[in-house]
Amino acid sequence: MNKFYLSKLVLPALIFVFALNVFAQQGSLTAADYERAERFMGYNTGQLVDRTGVRPNWLPDERFWYRVLTPQGSEFILVNPANGTRQPAFDHAKLAAALSTAAGAKYEAARLPFMQFTFSPDGKKISFTAAAKSWECDIQTYTCTGGSGAGSGPRGGFAAVPSPDGKRTAFIRDWNLWVRDNASGKETQLTTDGVKDFGYATDNAGWKHSDRPILAWSPDSRKIATFQQDQRNVSDMYLVSTNVGAPRLQAWKYPLPTDKEIVKIHRVIIDVDNAKVIRLQMSADDHRSTLCDDISCDGGFTDVEWSDDAKTLAFVSSTRDHKQAKFRVADATTGAIREVFEETSPTQFESGWSSVNWRYLPASNEVLWFSERDGWGHLYLYDLTTGKVKNQVTTGDFVVTEIEKVDEQSRTIYFLAGGREQGRNPYYSHFYSVGL
Repeated sequence: MNKFYLSKLVLPALIFVFALNVFAQQGSLTAADYERAERFMGYNTGQLVDRTGVRPNWLPDERFWYRVLTPQGSEFILVNPANGTRQPAFDHAKLAAALSTAAGAKYEAARLPFMQFTFSPDGKKISFTAAAKSWECDIQTYTCTGGSGAGSGPRGGFAAVPSPDGKRTAFIRDWNLWVRDNASGKETQLTTDGVKDFGYATDNAGWKHSDRPILAWSPDSRKIATFQQDQRNVSDMYLVSTNVGAPRLQAWKYPLPTDKEIVKIHRVIIDVDNAKVIRLQMSADDHRSTLCDDISCDGGFTDVEWSDDAKTLAFVSSTRDHKQAKFRVADATTGAIREVFEETSPTQFESGWSSVNWRYLPASNEVLWFSERDGWGHLYLYDLTTGKVKNQVTTGDFVVTEIEKVDEQSRTIYFLAGGREQGRNPYYSHFYSVGL
């Protein structure tokens, strides 16, 4: 773990410990002392800062939306970079009223009960999870309908992933993956052997779960990279809600320390036009990525990249303890696997700060990779054929935190980093460019 990341991760905890030590020197600690110290923790102080931490959620037409805190609560903003417009993603007041009517609860415009949502391919509806249920709201008529309980079992219709060309939408129904033709409404079943606790594209990291499918469409919208998630041999987690009226029981799969097995994913590529499942020729992977303890850290299928021609799929297999990461390339037609190189760490390997910092560059037969092997977080260029390092791209006593773009024509990388400028706060991010 690099110094920059470690400092950001533990700084609130160090403040917490420091405060307790001060109190301890003054005598015995009381409950009030602990409460006072806890007010310095990040989950409390972060709520005091408005309009910061903007994280774009890109749409197929190159617009993006984001959620930001305001003095009143929060708001969702839609941005079109092409013409520079910025506007609410929807009418917050009308949506709050529609959801209140449908859910039988009172919601405010500035305090909507969700942080993420998905636009329908035509942009006329949004879907999200709130109050332990899936919802779909028409933002033309402002009416909302509720679906199944979140995580209780994939049913489809509320959480879906549109294809890059916007013509089809993938969703889960009865543990199998389906696609819907957006023009005709025709639905096609892509997989047939999905069953409870061994379903396709299911989203369950244990501590969070949803009805949305986890997958990656190919650039030509004809293939889907996903997995069949095996959670049959792990424990059940239960939660009973406390509310007015009858309590509601939630149950989902959650690996516990006594379990001999953890959740595994069997990687597949699906030929959508022919409803053909191509299983990758490898053993099941741990349910892990190089960025977090989930296979979906940012809402999509983490650590997966298609080639532009959709003939190959690059991905990284990470072990449960994050000490080993293998970069692999799959043939999208046969499922044959080629292991290109491996990264190991005596502690744990993470590929970036807020997003995965590797890029698949098959046009130039290269891979841009992130590593902390010299004690700092830097970028390395690999030869895709030999699996050997061609050169170290960035060097110095600083940390590359996030790759923003790789311009393959000019062979330029645009990235964020911290700690490079002497005499400046190492927690400030700076924007840089460097040649491959």
